Amino acid sequence: MEAGTGTDIGSSRPPAWLLGAVPLALLAVAVVLLVTVGAPGLGDRNGVPVEDLAVERTELTPGEIALTVRNEGPDPVSIEQVSVNDGYFPFTGGGEVGRLGSATLTVPYPWVEGEAYEIFLLTSTGATVVANVDAAAETPSVDPGFLGLMALLGIYVGVIPVAIGMLWLPLLRRSGPQIVRWLLAFTVGLLAFLGVDALLEGLEVAGAGPQAFGGAALVLLGAAASYLLLAWADARMRARRERARSQGAAGFQLATLIAIGIGLHNLGEGILIGSAYSAGALALGSFLVVGFAIHNTTEGLAIVAPLAEERVPVRRLAALGLIAGAPAIAGAWVGASIFNPSLVSVLFGLGIGAIAQVVVQIWPGVKPGSGRADGTVYGGLIAGVLVMYATGLLISA
Repeated sequence: MEAGTGTDIGSSRPPAWLLGAVPLALLAVAVVLLVTVGAPGLGDRNGVPVEDLAVERTELTPGEIALTVRNEGPDPVSIEQVSVNDGYFPFTGGGEVGRLGSATLTVPYPWVEGEAYEIFLLTSTGATVVANVDAAAETPSVDPGFLGLMALLGIYVGVIPVAIGMLWLPLLRRSGPQIVRWLLAFTVGLLAFLGVDALLEGLEVAGAGPQAFGGAALVLLGAAASYLLLAWADARMRARRERARSQGAAGFQLATLIAIGIGLHNLGEGILIGSAYSAGALALGSFLVVGFAIHNTTEGLAIVAPLAEERVPVRRLAALGLIAGAPAIAGAWVGASIFNPSLVSVLFGLGIGAIAQVVVQIWPGVKPGSGRADGTVYGGLIAGVLVMYATGLLISA
């Protein structure tokens, strides 16, 4: 009887999830009551409204200028007039913009390609917001042709280099370990240069855009999130590879797991390339295409390494290459289709985190058996940085 009574008492205890949900529910009720019923300090403020309006994007189409603005201040903002080069013009899409809200203003204006324009937005309180167009040019639209270009870039960055790396395996197997380490060190130097350049570009985009959602902090948050997510995915893939190896799995299974892990990296690389092109950073985008293409040849070698002693059909090798390289195409589409500066800043951060995670994965293979870097490693690192610096000079020339 006593045992039964104890069991009944134990079974009547509330579940753990309910104990955690009760404080959250009470907090939500308290917040709702404060906002709806009112409390000291939550009422309307006295004085002139605080207006903080930022221009997110300027789009130029034949005969029109479209401005996307976002309200970063605490009070609603009403846009009353639009001036282009000291002349006032009618516009559509105005009205009151609430906190963190956005609006797109369309101004009929016969702009001329290559000329500079200064645009003023006048609010209801007399405040002005300035948007400058240094050299007018038609904004490229995200049409099938542009998406096709992004797909080609994804193929150049992901699919083709991985396939080339898979073809180089017989040659590198006959080479000494010192040449392989030099190549890996060269890749690390190249990616380090790209990472710093992408960080500077991402911070510039974030600084020029609205700060309502964090500004430059979004780049760092995106980088941290991407690095941790890819590190977690790599740990999961590594654990599965070790488990498959202990169970005597075939080399093709191990190669498939490696290809999946590499595909996750290439997704981040594609996002970085697409976001660079959508932000207008064409030089940086070309940098990334060249840099990632060189790096991804080493990924092809990692995929076919477990297949050295097996005969695998060509169609299976092609499938492995697509698994590892095709995500770069999807990433380029995502990065190129998002024009919001805040989201572009996050995408820059995601790509930077992917670069850092790739460097961390490659570095152990760069060091010799002694565990200390030698002249071969330092030479490869310096060569990678110098090559990318020289490539940047050629692109910007």
